Amino acid sequence: MRRVRCRTSGKVIREQLEFLADNPLYTKRFAFFVGRRCRQATVKDVAKELHLHWHTVKELDKQYMAVQLARAGTPGPEVIGIDEISVRKGHDYRIVVSDLLRRRPIWFGGTDRSEASMKMFYDWLGPKKSHGIRLAVMDMWRPFRTVAAEEVPQAAILFDKFHIMQHLGKALDDVRISEYARLPGRQRRYIKGKKYTLLSRRTNLSVSGKRALDLLLKANKRLNTAYLLKESFGQLWDYKREPWARTFFENWRASLKWQRLKKYEKFAQMIDEHWDGIAAYCKPENKVSLGFVEGLNAKIRVIQRRAYGFRDEEYLRLKVLTCMLPEL
Repeated sequence: MRRVRCRTSGKVIREQLEFLADNPLYTKRFAFFVGRRCRQATVKDVAKELHLHWHTVKELDKQYMAVQLARAGTPGPEVIGIDEISVRKGHDYRIVVSDLLRRRPIWFGGTDRSEASMKMFYDWLGPKKSHGIRLAVMDMWRPFRTVAAEEVPQAAILFDKFHIMQHLGKALDDVRISEYARLPGRQRRYIKGKKYTLLSRRTNLSVSGKRALDLLLKANKRLNTAYLLKESFGQLWDYKREPWARTFFENWRASLKWQRLKKYEKFAQMIDEHWDGIAAYCKPENKVSLGFVEGLNAKIRVIQRRAYGFRDEEYLRLKVLTCMLPEL
């Protein structure tokens, strides 16, 4: 490798060779091998396997992911999914925006989940590509809605089914807690330790879990009613016309009468206030996969857990943005 002295600055400049990585001690081919290994293993394990320092492995992995992003380019999304992830304790959030048609995250950033942080995405995307967005899928967090209405007024807003069902699951758990507090000692044994049995879908339970659920529902009438109402509410997203969906919701809300389920009544009020963002799913052009955003969140949590957290936020950003891209 030749070294020459620049006549203008007097500095010594090293010749750039195409096959070398940013670290000239390693080739790009080796850097890509390290990057592929880091998709399946921790930096520490890869460093131990290849007899390298962990910092060297991390830098080679960052170069690999930077090339992945450069080759993928910046898409012009039509349907976006917006969610936030916690990067550390203390309500420290970052926003993740995904292209739901290409099924990949395209932006990671912000300093919290405020309107200012959300606007950073649209500034990054630019007005031309922002104008091509026709649907924005998000939870019911107000700053996300406000900025979307300002920056992409042509886009329909759709509230994520999984976040809505999470609110209903919380209402069901509140009923479980109130019933546990109301009942005397011996009758509590049917409820104690059954939180996740009650919140899980029946199809996901083991045989013993199904038996425990059946015993719980037979033992407590109010929990049985709350559970059946929660399970039936998911049908709302099966309707293809808004009037049918509205009729179903009104019937579901009417069934709460005399049930003394205050949390469910509060949930129904919330649905009524956000109806436009829920009914948007009835339109054929808005029938997009709503599970990708939650699946991506689960994948990000696995990445964070595997590394016991990330101190280098740029490294976490690269990991998130490349987790759904093909290997090089």
